[in-house]
Amino acid sequence: MINSYTGSDDADVAIAGARAGADVVRNMYGQWLSRIDKAAGDFATAADVAAEASILDVIRSARPHDAVLGEEGGQQGAADSVRLWLVDPLCGTLNYAVGNMLVAVNVALRDGAAAVADPFNGEVFFTDGETAWVRHDGADDALLTPTPASRLVDVNLDPPFPSAPGFRAVDLLAHPEFGERFRPRVVSTTLALAWVAAGKRAAYVTDGGDLSGSVHFAAGIALCRAAGCVVTGIDGAPIGETGRGLVVAADDDTHGRLMSMIGSRG
Repeated sequence: MINSYTGSDDADVAIAGARAGADVVRNMYGQWLSRIDKAAGDFATAADVAAEASILDVIRSARPHDAVLGEEGGQQGAADSVRLWLVDPLCGTLNYAVGNMLVAVNVALRDGAAAVADPFNGEVFFTDGETAWVRHDGADDALLTPTPASRLVDVNLDPPFPSAPGFRAVDLLAHPEFGERFRPRVVSTTLALAWVAAGKRAAYVTDGGDLSGSVHFAAGIALCRAAGCVVTGIDGAPIGETGRGLVVAADDDTHGRLMSMIGSRG
C-alpha cells in the first residue's frame, strides 16, 4: 500500500502520512502506553513513536531523497536538503495520555504542502501550498473558509513563556475588552490552528520564538496561510527568523483587535 503513494503530488503524500499517523493514534487509544521522558513536564508515549514511524514509512516510500525532521526521531537525511518534511506525530500528548481525544497529527513539507489530521473526527485538513481544503471520509473535499463568527479564540497557556513579562497569554484572557468581544478556549493542541482555517475558531494565540519551522506549528501555519487567514507574530511582524510567537486570525478586524489588546496589556 505504501508503494501506491509513489508518483503522488506532495499534498497527497502529506495527506497519506497524516492519515497513517492518525490510524496509529486512534488504534492505540485507551491502551496502557509506556512513556519516554523528554523534559520537565514533557513526555512522549509509545503511540507518538509508532505514529511517527508510520508517517516516515509513507514519506520514505514516496520521497526517498527528502529529509525529515520528526518530533521524536529528530533530523534524518541531509541537513542542507531543500526538501524537508516536518512531522509531529501526536500533538496533544498530554491530552491523549489522560484519555482526551483533542489531538492532531501534523505533516508539512517546508514551504509547501501540509496536512493536519484529527484522528477521532475523521477529518484531514490539507493544502497544496495555494489553497486549503478539508476531507472527511465519505464526503467531497470542502474548501476551508475562515470566519470570525464563532468569536472563539484559542490561547495556548503552555510554557515556556519567552516573551514574559512583556507578553503573557493569561493576561490576554483577563483583558477587559477580551470578554466583551471574544470567548476563550484552551485545547492544548495545534488542531486549533486548523480550526481557524476551517471557520471553527476566530483566532489562535501563542507565545514562542520563531515557529515557522516548528514541527508542531508548520502544518497549521501552512493551512491558515493558504486559507487566507491573517498570520503574524505576537508583535504583529511576519513570522520567520525575527518573529515571536503566533497570532492567527480569521480576518483583519479580529487580528487588529487582538493585537490592540496584546499591545495595551489591559
